[in-house]
Amino acid sequence: MIPEFDKLSSSEIELMLKGPILACILIAGADDHVDNKEIRGSIESAKNKHKDTKGSPLAKFYLMVVEDFEDKLKVVLQSYPVDSAKRNKLITNELAGLNELLPKLDNNFASEYYKSLKDIALGTAESSGGLLGIKSVGEEEARVIDLPMVKDPSKY
Repeated sequence: MIPEFDKLSSSEIELMLKGPILACILIAGADDHVDNKEIRGSIESAKNKHKDTKGSPLAKFYLMVVEDFEDKLKVVLQSYPVDSAKRNKLITNELAGLNELLPKLDNNFASEYYKSLKDIALGTAESSGGLLGIKSVGEEEARVIDLPMVKDPSKY
């Protein structure tokens, strides 16, 4: 297991591992529809995060996250309501739970984790093309892309 998670319970570790998936689903479903392009974009974002974190405290974490990421994303997505408003509310509340966990972690790890969630959110939003075409962010995604429900741990 990841040494940074020693202070966390199993349910807290599960939320940490689920965080990137929740960020993907929240952004992909912000416009009421999760399409295959957004799922592929989410998978790419997670894989890129794994590549980007080599040598960082998040390397082991993203090694665990990217393993079977597509399957995990689909299973998690199916566990939420189809109605986007209900789904997004549940996901927002779940992501807000990270605010209790991040202060328990090493500050560097927590800050990198937070930044990585935001990077994955941006990658997912850009994958759908938004309003102006490739690499743009749609209006709905723009409202949640900064993951306002998760506080920046560097500001604790």
